[in-house]
Amino acid sequence: MSSTIHVGRRKSAVARASISRGSGTFELNGREFEDYFTTEKLRNHVTEPFQVVEQYGQWDVRARLHGGGTTGQAGALRLAIARALIEIDPDLRPPLKAAGLLTRDARKVERKKYGLKKARRAPQYSKR
Repeated sequence: MSSTIHVGRRKSAVARASISRGSGTFELNGREFEDYFTTEKLRNHVTEPFQVVEQYGQWDVRARLHGGGTTGQAGALRLAIARALIEIDPDLRPPLKAAGLLTRDARKVERKKYGLKKARRAPQYSKR
Protein backbone atom coordinates (compact mmCIF):
# COMPACT_ATOMS: atom_id res chain seq x y z
CA MET A 1 0.00 0.00 0.00
CA SER A 2 2.62 2.50 1.08
CA SER A 3 5.69 2.42 -1.12
CA THR A 4 7.03 5.77 0.03
CA ILE A 5 9.86 5.90 2.53
CA HIS A 6 9.19 7.59 5.86
CA VAL A 7 12.05 8.89 7.97
CA GLY A 8 12.30 8.90 11.75
CA ARG A 9 15.22 10.26 13.79
CA ARG A 10 16.23 9.92 17.43
CA LYS A 11 19.57 10.98 18.96
CA SER A 12 22.01 10.14 16.13
CA ALA A 13 19.97 7.23 14.73
CA VAL A 14 18.04 7.39 11.45
CA ALA A 15 15.32 4.96 10.37
CA ARG A 16 13.87 4.83 6.86
CA ALA A 17 10.76 2.67 6.86
CA SER A 18 7.97 1.65 4.50
CA ILE A 19 4.88 -0.22 5.62
CA SER A 20 2.35 -2.29 3.71
CA ARG A 21 -0.70 -4.38 4.60
CA GLY A 22 0.36 -7.85 5.62
CA SER A 23 0.82 -10.33 8.43
CA GLY A 24 2.90 -8.21 10.81
CA THR A 25 6.42 -9.16 9.71
CA PHE A 26 9.38 -6.86 10.26
CA GLU A 27 12.51 -6.78 8.12
CA LEU A 28 15.14 -4.52 9.67
CA ASN A 29 18.41 -4.26 7.73
CA GLY A 30 17.61 -7.70 6.31
CA ARG A 31 17.18 -9.24 9.77
CA GLU A 32 14.20 -10.49 11.76
CA PHE A 33 12.51 -8.25 14.35
CA GLU A 34 13.40 -10.46 17.35
CA ASP A 35 16.96 -10.81 16.08
CA TYR A 36 17.45 -7.04 15.69
CA PHE A 37 15.74 -5.78 18.86
CA THR A 38 16.59 -8.40 21.46
CA THR A 39 14.75 -6.97 24.49
CA GLU A 40 10.99 -6.97 24.99
CA LYS A 41 11.12 -3.31 26.04
CA LEU A 42 12.55 -2.19 22.69
CA ARG A 43 10.11 -4.38 20.73
CA ASN A 44 7.16 -2.86 22.62
CA HIS A 45 8.57 0.63 21.99
CA VAL A 46 8.74 0.01 18.23
CA THR A 47 5.26 -1.55 17.95
CA GLU A 48 3.55 1.14 20.06
CA PRO A 49 2.07 3.03 17.04
CA PHE A 50 0.29 -0.16 15.91
CA GLN A 51 -0.99 -0.86 19.43
CA VAL A 52 -2.33 2.70 19.83
CA VAL A 53 -4.39 2.45 16.61
CA GLU A 54 -5.28 -1.21 17.42
CA GLN A 55 -3.78 -2.56 14.18
CA TYR A 56 -0.99 -4.72 15.58
CA GLY A 57 -0.09 -7.60 13.25
CA GLN A 58 -1.82 -6.06 10.23
CA TRP A 59 1.19 -4.30 8.70
CA ASP A 60 4.52 -5.47 7.28
CA VAL A 61 7.46 -3.18 7.99
CA ARG A 62 10.67 -2.94 5.94
CA ALA A 63 13.26 -0.56 7.35
CA ARG A 64 16.87 0.52 7.02
CA LEU A 65 18.38 1.70 10.30
CA HIS A 66 21.75 3.27 10.89
CA GLY A 67 23.58 5.39 13.43
CA GLY A 68 23.22 5.52 17.17
CA GLY A 69 22.50 2.54 19.39
CA THR A 70 19.58 0.17 19.80
CA THR A 71 17.48 2.55 21.91
CA GLY A 72 17.92 5.43 19.48
CA GLN A 73 17.15 3.19 16.52
CA ALA A 74 13.99 1.88 18.21
CA GLY A 75 12.81 5.45 18.81
CA ALA A 76 13.61 6.45 15.25
CA LEU A 77 11.72 3.45 13.84
CA ARG A 78 8.73 4.21 16.07
CA LEU A 79 8.50 7.74 14.66
CA ALA A 80 8.91 6.50 11.07
CA ILE A 81 6.09 3.94 11.54
CA ALA A 82 3.78 6.56 13.06
CA ARG A 83 4.45 8.95 10.16
CA ALA A 84 3.80 6.16 7.64
CA LEU A 85 0.48 5.29 9.30
CA ILE A 86 -0.86 8.85 9.12
CA GLU A 87 0.10 9.16 5.47
CA ILE A 88 -1.90 6.01 4.67
CA ASP A 89 -4.87 6.95 6.87
CA PRO A 90 -5.06 10.60 8.06
CA ASP A 91 -7.86 9.63 10.48
CA LEU A 92 -5.22 7.89 12.65
CA ARG A 93 -3.49 11.21 13.37
CA PRO A 94 -5.49 12.22 16.51
CA PRO A 95 -4.84 9.01 18.52
CA LEU A 96 -1.17 8.93 17.49
CA LYS A 97 -0.73 12.61 18.36
CA ALA A 98 -2.49 12.16 21.71
CA ALA A 99 -0.10 9.31 22.53
CA GLY A 100 2.86 11.58 21.67
CA LEU A 101 4.09 9.38 18.83
CA LEU A 102 4.40 12.14 16.22
CA THR A 103 6.78 14.31 18.22
CA ARG A 104 10.45 14.06 17.31
CA ASP A 105 12.48 13.56 20.51
CA ALA A 106 15.09 16.30 20.10
CA ARG A 107 17.27 15.30 23.06
CA LYS A 108 20.88 14.67 22.10
CA VAL A 109 24.11 14.17 24.00
CA GLU A 110 25.45 17.51 25.20
CA ARG A 111 29.00 18.23 24.15
CA LYS A 112 31.89 18.20 26.61
CA LYS A 113 33.23 21.62 27.63
CA TYR A 114 36.89 22.42 28.30
CA GLY A 115 37.85 22.61 31.95
CA LEU A 116 35.16 20.08 32.84
CA LYS A 117 35.26 16.29 33.00
CA LYS A 118 32.00 15.84 31.08
CA ALA A 119 29.38 18.24 29.70
CA ARG A 120 28.60 19.67 33.15
CA ARG A 121 30.64 17.62 35.61
CA ALA A 122 33.34 19.81 37.14
CA PRO A 123 36.60 18.44 38.59
CA GLN A 124 36.37 17.63 42.28
CA TYR A 125 36.95 20.67 44.48
CA SER A 126 39.43 20.39 47.33
CA LYS A 127 39.38 23.11 49.95
CA ARG A 128 42.84 22.18 51.30
